[in-house]
Amino acid sequence: MKIGIVFPQTEFNGDPAAIRDFVQTAEDLGYTHILAYDHILGANPVRPGGWSGPYTHRDPFYEPFLLFSYMAALTHTLEFVTGIIILPQRETVLAAKQAATLDVLCDGRLRLGVATGWNKVEYVAMNQDFHTRGKRLDAQVALMRRLWTEPLVTVDDGWHTIDDAGINPLPVQRPIPIWFGGHADAVLRRVAATGDGWLPNIRTGGKPPVRWRSWTRIWLKPVAGRHRHRTAHRLRRRRPDRWACIVAGWRDAGDHMTMHTMRVGLATPGEHLEAMRTFAAAIGLAR
Repeated sequence: MKIGIVFPQTEFNGDPAAIRDFVQTAEDLGYTHILAYDHILGANPVRPGGWSGPYTHRDPFYEPFLLFSYMAALTHTLEFVTGIIILPQRETVLAAKQAATLDVLCDGRLRLGVATGWNKVEYVAMNQDFHTRGKRLDAQVALMRRLWTEPLVTVDDGWHTIDDAGINPLPVQRPIPIWFGGHADAVLRRVAATGDGWLPNIRTGGKPPVRWRSWTRIWLKPVAGRHRHRTAHRLRRRRPDRWACIVAGWRDAGDHMTMHTMRVGLATPGEHLEAMRTFAAAIGLAR
């Protein structure tokens, strides 16, 4: 099982050197991938009707394509995972171009996680329809794969209009692997039909929840040879002597696991580095 780490960006505000130290330490310790979240705008919680989202305008978020471009120049082996890009609120051709450019710059180390998201404030601000985001996502994925593999594309699908044009350079990976995030039935159908993988946000140890196991049996088993389900996981402040057992308990559930140190009470970037080292030692992670 490949084990990576979430970039705790809400606690790395405006310090390129700290980002450098984090990503290079992760690679040196033997982590296989870095995962970053995507939020373009944060809402003010003191607003008419209030705000119930987990993040606000006070939480810093780096744009993932730009963040990973910086990290790509500092590393050699780490895979970069968007977990997830909220694709329907972005312009499709531009997102395809950004992903292709990043894939070239990191020499094919990009895994593009996408989903519909939950933040209506962002959709309104970016002039996109929150209520049709699922249908738009399906059309976007189909078009992006064409743009990554064909030098010229002509399309008029009701969402996009391109007249005999293409992006250049094309990515190293043709196409870039697309994994879907989320837990709804529609997400599982999408993974089974067109996805390269699944990025669920399961944060408890031990066996996967019963509902998750039933989902994977229903939607993913028919195409298990082509689409294996994956898992991301948060490890809070548990005893280090239990971490190896927790990791072992997830090996049958997925072939990727992601350690999460954000919002667990760590005060400085240095404390995140130490947590990363402690976890690597406890589970026997070795370069």
